[in-house]
Amino acid sequence: MRHLKKYVNEPLFTPKIHFCKVSPAPFLAKLPSHVYYKLCIAKTSQFVFPCSIFDIQSLMFPLDSLKTVPHSPGIYQMLDRQSRVLYVGKAKDLKKRLTSYTRFAGSEHNKTTVMLAKVCKVATLLTNTEKEALILEASLIKKHKPRYNIILRDDKNYPLIKVTVQETWPRVFMTRRRKKDGARYFGPYASSSSMWATLRLLANLFSLRKCKGSKVKPRKRPCLNLQMGKCKGPCVDLADPQLYQDQVKKVLMVLEGRNRSLLRDLKKEMGTAAEQLHFERAAEIRDQITALSKTLEKQIVASGHLRDLDVFGYCRQGTSVGIAILFVRDGLISGSRNFFLSDPLETNQSILAQALNQFYDQSTHPPKEIMLPFAINDADLLGERFSELVGSKVRLMVPRRGDRVQLLQMANANAAHIFDEKEKQVQAWQNLSDSMRKLLHLDHSPERIECLDISNTSGKQAVGSLVCFEKGSPAPAQFRHYKIRTVPGPDDYAMMEEVLRRRLSRGIEEDNLPALFVVDGGRGQLGVAMRVADELGIRGNLDWIGIAKEKESEGEKLYKPGRKNAILLQAHNPVLLYLMRIRDESHRFGVTFHRKLRNKATMASTLDQIPGIGPDRKKRLLKQLGSVKRIRNAGVEELSSVRGIGPELAASIHKHFRQ
Repeated sequence: MRHLKKYVNEPLFTPKIHFCKVSPAPFLAKLPSHVYYKLCIAKTSQFVFPCSIFDIQSLMFPLDSLKTVPHSPGIYQMLDRQSRVLYVGKAKDLKKRLTSYTRFAGSEHNKTTVMLAKVCKVATLLTNTEKEALILEASLIKKHKPRYNIILRDDKNYPLIKVTVQETWPRVFMTRRRKKDGARYFGPYASSSSMWATLRLLANLFSLRKCKGSKVKPRKRPCLNLQMGKCKGPCVDLADPQLYQDQVKKVLMVLEGRNRSLLRDLKKEMGTAAEQLHFERAAEIRDQITALSKTLEKQIVASGHLRDLDVFGYCRQGTSVGIAILFVRDGLISGSRNFFLSDPLETNQSILAQALNQFYDQSTHPPKEIMLPFAINDADLLGERFSELVGSKVRLMVPRRGDRVQLLQMANANAAHIFDEKEKQVQAWQNLSDSMRKLLHLDHSPERIECLDISNTSGKQAVGSLVCFEKGSPAPAQFRHYKIRTVPGPDDYAMMEEVLRRRLSRGIEEDNLPALFVVDGGRGQLGVAMRVADELGIRGNLDWIGIAKEKESEGEKLYKPGRKNAILLQAHNPVLLYLMRIRDESHRFGVTFHRKLRNKATMASTLDQIPGIGPDRKKRLLKQLGSVKRIRNAGVEELSSVRGIGPELAASIHKHFRQ
């Protein structure tokens, strides 16, 4: 079987057939939208995704080229002139779905009308079934993050708790990647603090090993955790395998939310230990019961049915939508997630269906029951897909009576509360924005603020860090690092001038300059910024502020171009605190990257400079010869004896150290 191949520079309609033994959906999700592919899968394969792209060029909707689109299930991508994906959709009948856009008659300011005016190309991917289109749609949305699609997930990779049940001596720790390695994963946790609190609770209750590695390395004497009673000591053969596995089972019960069942088991175990006069063991179990009881008191009883289910709440106000999800585990509400969609396309049924399709994937498995506020599109398809994810039947239900309706009302109330929180945030930002314009005498509303900071150590590993805040909140997708290219020594002014010229020049090209630019520094740094702005002719296009801490007694000073005296605000003024927050974030962002570069340079070896020496060969050389000094003094024959180092490479290494 030949692998999937790319044909970037070939004509769009050149037929190419290639074969892939596995599902090509993961591959197709990674492909650029302007490349033409056509896949034909062998009889032993399960999926087929023939792809065709037709170019509308200057022709807007209605589409005359739709005659070539078949009546088949698949997905379509709306592309603009730069081949950026604007929208990804799924259809049971592609031709009917795309033809419906030609008959669309919305108002001038309708979001669909605005989107269609920007569309210059449409790409289609044909699938065998509608379910395959559903899977591919979710993958492409996750990859491209189209502007007009519903995007539930942010850029965060939420943490998981991993229990390595496949190991002889299992461990419990935090991870951010779910692998198919036989381990049990719990999460993802939207709140990292709650995840760490859970890990601390487990560490206090159960004495599992903390050492890294899948295999326990024998030790002559145990670590400090054994002496503190935090480990059973498998590394020194002090742990009983059966008792250790019992502890692992209890950990799984806590993470599964079966605290009540665990409490009952612990009380029986404590009684048995007391009857057998094992009072120390009984006291240990008593402490576990006390800690679990306190945790249980914080949880809310949600249902008389001790089942696992997710409850989706939905609320629409105007063009915006709020979605709230309650996670019920073993009859208890164990957590929640909220999403705000400012102006989504499609109907309520379609929006909720897309939200479900995006929320559940390989890293977030659905429970056996999902409660919805109303019937949705593609409910059967989604149920099939979720059942395949978890390996058992998953039901999507719309409750009509009983305690489940109360749960649904609670979820809907949480969804409606999202709008109250958003309104408070908008009002708070409006008040802060008005105060900034008044106190700092700004010409533009500071909806978007960028701040630049320079980090270096005597001119080495110098980086510029740019952070962006939009409407009072950080916009991490707009954060940027700049490696200093043209300044060889420790010259902060020259470094700032280079970064400013690069950022502002690109901002002019892409028309995405901020309303307010904050420079970390006083008059000198602000003067550099003004010189660059004058050269580019954009001085009056945005506002400029320099923020500096001159003396400990005077506090922070704000500088504006053309103003002789600094602006002094009280230490507790919200405007000053907000600007300090932005400045501190740029400093943190820059220092983190600078330390990374510095550590990389510190750990770099002279072996890294030799062509043909990668991490593996470097490791083998150091392992066999012991040090760089011995490698330097070794002859060609000795170097050749290392596995993976042939005579030619050995000669190259020998020559490198003799030059």
